[in-house]
Amino acid sequence: MAVPDASSKWLDRELYSRQLPVLGLPAMQRIREAKVLLSGLQGLGAEVAKNLVLMGVGSLTLHDPHPTCWSDLAAQFFLSEKDLGKSRAEASQKRLAQLNEAVQVFIHRSDITEDLLRKFQVVVLTASTLEEQLMVGDFCHKHGICFIVTDTRGLVGQLFCDFGEEFIVHDPTEVEPLTAGIQHITQGFPGILTVRREDKEHSFSDGDLVTFSGIKGMVELNGCSPRPIRVQKDQSLEIGDTSTFSPYLHGGAVIEVKRPETVRHKPLDRALLQPCVVAPRAQEVRRAHCLHQAFRALHKFQHLYGRPLQPWDPVDAEIMVTLAQNLGPLNGVEEPLDEALLRTVALSSTGVLSPMAAILGGVAAQEVLKAISKKFMPLDQWLYFDALDCLPEDEELLPSPKDCALKDCRYDGQIAVFGAGFQETLSCQRYLLVGAGAIGCELLKGFALVGLGAGASGGVTVVDMDHIEHSNLSRQFLFRQQDIGKPKAEVAAAATQDLNPDIQVTVHTQVLDHTTENIYDDNFFSCVDGVVAAVDSFEARHYLAARCVHYLKPMLEAGTEGTKGSASVFVPHVTEVYKGPASDEDSEDAPTLVCTMRFFPSTYKHSLQWAWNEFEGLFQLPAETINRYQHRASTSLTDVDEPQMLTSLQVVRGVLQVRPQSWQDCVVWALGHWKLRFYDDIVQLRRLFPPDKVLEDGTPFWSGPKRCPQPLKFDIMQDMHLLYIMAAANLYAQMHELPGSSDQTALRELLKILLQTDSPHLAPTFIKELSESDETPGPVPILSLEGPEQLKELQEFLKVWSKGPALKPLVFEKDECDNFRIDFVRAAASLRCQNYGISEPVDYAQSKRTVSQIIPAIATTTAAVAGLLGLELYKLVSRPRPVAFRHTYLDLAKNYIQRSVPSAPAIQKFHQLQWTKWDCLKVPAGQPERTLESLLTHLQEQYGLKVKMLLCGHAQLYSAQESPENQAQYLPLRVTELVQQVTDWVPKSGQRVLVLELSCEGEEDNTAFPPLHYELC
Repeated sequence: MAVPDASSKWLDRELYSRQLPVLGLPAMQRIREAKVLLSGLQGLGAEVAKNLVLMGVGSLTLHDPHPTCWSDLAAQFFLSEKDLGKSRAEASQKRLAQLNEAVQVFIHRSDITEDLLRKFQVVVLTASTLEEQLMVGDFCHKHGICFIVTDTRGLVGQLFCDFGEEFIVHDPTEVEPLTAGIQHITQGFPGILTVRREDKEHSFSDGDLVTFSGIKGMVELNGCSPRPIRVQKDQSLEIGDTSTFSPYLHGGAVIEVKRPETVRHKPLDRALLQPCVVAPRAQEVRRAHCLHQAFRALHKFQHLYGRPLQPWDPVDAEIMVTLAQNLGPLNGVEEPLDEALLRTVALSSTGVLSPMAAILGGVAAQEVLKAISKKFMPLDQWLYFDALDCLPEDEELLPSPKDCALKDCRYDGQIAVFGAGFQETLSCQRYLLVGAGAIGCELLKGFALVGLGAGASGGVTVVDMDHIEHSNLSRQFLFRQQDIGKPKAEVAAAATQDLNPDIQVTVHTQVLDHTTENIYDDNFFSCVDGVVAAVDSFEARHYLAARCVHYLKPMLEAGTEGTKGSASVFVPHVTEVYKGPASDEDSEDAPTLVCTMRFFPSTYKHSLQWAWNEFEGLFQLPAETINRYQHRASTSLTDVDEPQMLTSLQVVRGVLQVRPQSWQDCVVWALGHWKLRFYDDIVQLRRLFPPDKVLEDGTPFWSGPKRCPQPLKFDIMQDMHLLYIMAAANLYAQMHELPGSSDQTALRELLKILLQTDSPHLAPTFIKELSESDETPGPVPILSLEGPEQLKELQEFLKVWSKGPALKPLVFEKDECDNFRIDFVRAAASLRCQNYGISEPVDYAQSKRTVSQIIPAIATTTAAVAGLLGLELYKLVSRPRPVAFRHTYLDLAKNYIQRSVPSAPAIQKFHQLQWTKWDCLKVPAGQPERTLESLLTHLQEQYGLKVKMLLCGHAQLYSAQESPENQAQYLPLRVTELVQQVTDWVPKSGQRVLVLELSCEGEEDNTAFPPLHYELC
């Protein structure tokens, strides 16, 4: 239980557990104290407001006197048809405040004045006139108020930031400070620091500022003022004068100190004529300049005619193009504008689209957070984003003014861009969404707003087996406090239907994987037009992608990590199939962890894995084992029918010798276990492998990655020692259903008494024995598995537990971890590192993120990637489809958005046969069903494939290498009959296809034939 300082007690760390690793505690404190003014509560403004409230901004004042109209409902999720005619701000306030009770949401009902502006750190304008932007921007620039403008017009969005003449960014990047373990430091001028061998590939550069921690000996460096370094050819570091310092002994880390950076922004009036745009390539800068002039021309059209352009009106569009061309040069340079681009912007500019609002709203909210927290570099200064690739490439297929005429319905904003025919197609779609977490909630909100599946023949199916946790509320828009503990899918579905009563939402709470293919079967997928993957593991994505390939369904997929996000689309026969990482784990580390984490750790990750195993071995497995076997205390163990029972009970016997009765008993146990793990175990290891031990070839045993450990002595004044006892004792109490305590003062006093009286402990009485002949020692049993006396002793042991209530196993889940779980693992890993002289992560947020296995997540990135998927959904639904699909990668900390065209599927060839990974070989079973022999003949005649091996899963159905006698037994059998003989396959109800794999004569090593779909019906 890490005790926060007084200034952060009001910060709900569990709620912001995914956000804190991204922003850090100091930035979160500044955010919680900030005051923001937001003017404009149409769809884009609602997105900005939602993200700020979810992320815990101190107070948000809304300004928008405009009445709600039909087109607002296409993107404004706080409004409904009941709010038509009401002030958008008034109608949105209550629903917005419900997202986060800690955020104050106010309304300003009169005009924006200078006195009002002075009250805020950040002012955000959305959907405002250029005249208002110039007036507010001028005042904010003069008075040091951060100023942001954002707007969307159809498929084009704009964002502008002015943070003043000298805005200091304390922490410019999301990248953690560089750190490296220290091998040695010389006394001299300059002192030379040699990093440990595993850190030789460090990324320090000349001029970097560094400080130091954990050094034994040359303690003058610990926590010193930042020192500049020079990097030598051998990657050692010159660190300045160390000639007068104490001699270096061992340990420690060198840590980069990030330099603050100063940002200088021009005011809006100058930035309009001298725009600095954020774009990765020169070609995109020219496009951004053209869009910049387009927005200026749209403002001028509104000023001249007192109205926006009519949807897809060619006359209005030509007027706007002319206005843009007459605006004059940018940055003093005459630059020809792309007339076709200007015209397309003009024709589609009247619409309001939910995906565009989500993207720009996410990015704009992140800029607000940068202004408040001074973390990450702000935009410099304009960002333009367009998704005009959502429109048909063939001009003849573009919407007509008649098709885009307003119809006084909730989709008017979308119809103005794509037309009523497109809206009808969208309403008939049937989509499967897997995952109702952060991205899933944002997608469902988007589905409701765009009307996906809102027609009589359409619908959305949501699959999620998880339940809502408190930490979900900071980024999962559809959930509220009263929903905690309820199934995510059910709550999300109900909330989606509240947003749009017409949308048809079906819920499944069973996991979607290979174990439930009887539920999510051929009939299920045949009713789906597309699949959206909003899952949090690569294993789940790979499985879902394989289903999409099997059933030829398009798949949308997105993921986030902190400020980074990606959105991708995979379309049958158009794009490559989903690949992604092979697994969630770094497979290279797995073998190393197994053989080193117990006795020879060399990295923090090894110690961390050991600490996780400790948690499971102390607080989960013993309770589960005792609960399983305690009923056997009254019966004989000699006839036990579970061979693993004795071994399991012996392993946990040391952990659970005595049932504790009080908090003091739990503290005594924790203290004893501390001594066992960080002193006794290390002493025994050094006894078997002394520090001076030498192998037969003369190599020191403790060399290379093997570090000779040092036993620790318990020190009541060491914070990490106390943290371990506090966490371990409370977890032990939880397991035994006893009351715990978080009183550090009382704990210190109790420990003083226990240490003075040398109280016996309740820790395990066994130690994992080491074999000197084995460099990867393992456990030996403390009891023989044979003999009546041992069985009797074990039976007496069980009687202790049969008299009381069942124990409570504690599980370490990423979203279900109280601070005691996290603190135990963190403290255990830290103490293990102290034993072995291993450098730990310096940043607390990074350490906590690693310990709790939490993937950092924030609402802004989530909103943006969901919006990006919404754009690709438009393309999938449109008929005929445009080919301009996009994969997008973004990093909101670095102001980076990169969109690319997906690769076409690779074509493979074998003789005359060509295929991609989307293809399969289809062979009907026939009536009567064909035999194995006729199947092989058909493949040779139809495809020119002479099969040498045929598999069903891992089972072999046919091999050309088998003897003629064996082949004669199988060839006459019907294919399904043969499959049933060699596998446990049972035909599922509604199963239409049996998938087989084959290899053929003449194939090369890299040939991967398409699967054979044996069509049963």
